[in-house]
Amino acid sequence: MCCSGTVHHDEQAGLTKGFVSKLERDLANVSVASLIRLCDALGVSVGSLFQAPKGQVVRHGARPPINFGGTKMTEYLLTPSGEKRVQAILSDIEPGGGSGNEPHSLPADVEFVLILAGQLHVTVAGEQITLEQGDAFTFPANIEHTFHVPPRAGRAQVLWIISPALPDHGLDAPPPADPHGDGPKSSIVR
Repeated sequence: MCCSGTVHHDEQAGLTKGFVSKLERDLANVSVASLIRLCDALGVSVGSLFQAPKGQVVRHGARPPINFGGTKMTEYLLTPSGEKRVQAILSDIEPGGGSGNEPHSLPADVEFVLILAGQLHVTVAGEQITLEQGDAFTFPANIEHTFHVPPRAGRAQVLWIISPALPDHGLDAPPPADPHGDGPKSSIVR
């Protein structure tokens, strides 16, 4: 909380300087009523204390590698793991690599693919589409599909956008049971 250096705000909120000091250092808890009084004294809304960040950065060197299956590819999660609205994945795929021969579908509404480098064959509902560098393709994620880089092509770098984001608990298994009954616990899979 932004209380340090304030003159008499603690008194206006009906709190001691010592208590406010402990509160600033996370050594004390405040009641809802005291929090409201302190916010009034500071001239800030209580809601502003709980607003989500404006955005989150995933740095190049901090991209978490993920294993979504397939062969001859390395994938990285580009969106924060807690993001539920959209998921971005960067795939570096070697010649002959891809999702495998067995078609799959995803529990999402839409899948978008942008070819950053190389060539990619995407087969959706049995129809193959060849994408080159700079090409983009959007399709329903819940339709069975596969993808691969042709064996004689060079490496491909592909950006995938999935919306909404895939569930944290995986695609095949139900979420692990929560011993406290508070709902499923999550861990990122894609």
